[in-house]
Amino acid sequence: MTSATPLTRTFWHGRADAAELARWTDVAERVAAELAVDVVARDRANALPVAPLELLRASGLADLLVPAELGGHGAHWETAFAVARILARVDASIAQILGYSWLNQACVVFYGTDAETTARWLARSAAAHWVWSDSFNPVSPDLSLAWDGERYLLNGRKAFATGAAVADVVIAGAVAGGGAFNGQLVVFALDARRDGVRHLGDWDNIGYRASASGGVEYADVAVTADDVIGVDRDEPFSAVVTPGVQLLFGNVYLGIAQGALAQARELTRARRNSWFLSGVDRYADDPVVHRVFGDLVARTAAVEALADRLDRDFDDTVALGHDITADDRTAIELSVAALKIVATDTALEVSARVFEATGASSTRTATGLDLHWRNIRTHSLHDPVDYKRIEVGAHYLNGTVQPVSLYT
Repeated sequence: MTSATPLTRTFWHGRADAAELARWTDVAERVAAELAVDVVARDRANALPVAPLELLRASGLADLLVPAELGGHGAHWETAFAVARILARVDASIAQILGYSWLNQACVVFYGTDAETTARWLARSAAAHWVWSDSFNPVSPDLSLAWDGERYLLNGRKAFATGAAVADVVIAGAVAGGGAFNGQLVVFALDARRDGVRHLGDWDNIGYRASASGGVEYADVAVTADDVIGVDRDEPFSAVVTPGVQLLFGNVYLGIAQGALAQARELTRARRNSWFLSGVDRYADDPVVHRVFGDLVARTAAVEALADRLDRDFDDTVALGHDITADDRTAIELSVAALKIVATDTALEVSARVFEATGASSTRTATGLDLHWRNIRTHSLHDPVDYKRIEVGAHYLNGTVQPVSLYT
């Protein structure tokens, strides 16, 4: 392969078939079952997810999207999002870390300009089963990347670097001062434990407590040409990574809603007796309880239908590679924004209202039903969903397209 024929054209093409989806959803179900054993304990302890990440590596999920010829499993994005959704039903923290790993790993494709370099990065990742993270948070101060005559030195701090403290690789970007990349936004990947990289361990929020989402600080971290993934030149193809991130969010939120419903169903079916005015013997036979579940199940099913379609559409979009146009990018961005709206609203409603069916006993700490609501409430604040409503509405009325950013 040469840089004259972008490797992106052969990385992701076509759609997942039934065999691929069945294989990897089965793996995801088994991984989710293992995560479920101690998910509540890990959440309460705010523990670093060391063992869960080893599980992701051992299961093959870390290498899911790497092409088979480079040592991975050659799966599609539809499959990856389905896997993230399944894991999120049990442990949204781990689903988020895995989804970010795929998207950060994919940055060597989205931002890469040389096919051989891109292939080398992916082959190394698959060989060592790397989990990838990032410190791209756009609301934190920019990082400094300064040329000292021999190499670049990276300095600064980024908040909310999900998974970085336990990952193998952390990617970041900064405008280079001096050197060969002077004035360009350079994207690079570093060993998460390189000299000068300090993980702050300052994540102590109400949800996503096992996501290792603390900040990361860089103090004179050496960045060489071998660390560079590529340069952000504002091309439509590289900008597709952001709708990919937002699509991950939509699938994780959907998984949270599905997980809350599934746990609430088991709790309700096991619940003794009934409300004295209901006229039935069991809560599971109470029409009021049926109404609650009926409403929440229907809303969740609608989100699922939209997510399924967009997961397939994303495969179609990335298969275009560098032939993607600004209009292609806008189309997937707006569709995903609509999913983000309804997935956020639905997951918040479902994870809160299931308590109406499960009753006061389900608020016991050991039950862990609150984990679903705490996770969606925490992560849904990642970027204000009202701006997604504005984005969709402004385009529908006036054809307005929001500026490309790490949120749109």
